[in-house]
Amino acid sequence: MQNIPLLNLLYMLPPLFIVAFYYYAWVGKKTEIALATLRMSVQLILIGYVLTSLFSTNSLWLLALLVAVMMTAASLIARRNIRHKDLQTYFAILGAIALGGSFNLALVLWGVLDLENPLEPRFVIPLAGMIYANAMNAISLCAERYEKEREHHEKEKARAIAFKASMIPQINSFLAVGFVSLPGMMTGQILSGVDPLIAVRYQIVVMAMILSSGAMSNILYLTYIAHKES
Repeated sequence: MQNIPLLNLLYMLPPLFIVAFYYYAWVGKKTEIALATLRMSVQLILIGYVLTSLFSTNSLWLLALLVAVMMTAASLIARRNIRHKDLQTYFAILGAIALGGSFNLALVLWGVLDLENPLEPRFVIPLAGMIYANAMNAISLCAERYEKEREHHEKEKARAIAFKASMIPQINSFLAVGFVSLPGMMTGQILSGVDPLIAVRYQIVVMAMILSSGAMSNILYLTYIAHKES
């Protein structure tokens, strides 16, 4: 694959400056885009070093620690936009992401891919990252929408609206893939020289696990919240 010189990354700054300007002009938060960009860059550099060490040592305890950090951070970020930020709500989100996401991760590692060593970090970490990040986004949308809908509807109606709204991005992706977009994983494989028909198989697995993990995490969270309100 074509190597990207570090200085070439600077070409991505002008679009970010434009976004930051309008975000400040329309939303009123002058530093959020800059801080998010800085945090993204630092986190990716740090994880690059961690993954380099992990891939060379194949340490199971470091792998388990990294997966735990993923789930913990995803749960903290998911509750960012909801009003109820108590520990009970956090653990409900964490449990939903851990159960819904880990089930799909195990299914792919031990079933679909049929690996000789399913716990090899170079397989676990990228897949876990996709799964837990998607579950985080799904629950974030779901929980925030559920809170708003409960102000106007009974919990069954609010649950249905929240669940449907949280599934819109994944369903849209299913409908658009191939005709409108080539997803990131498939694009990366094609750029690295993989046969497009092989890349398609991997992308189907990724799309299915992303929708399933997000939906299952939402189902677990909404089931818990509805039971809590009973």
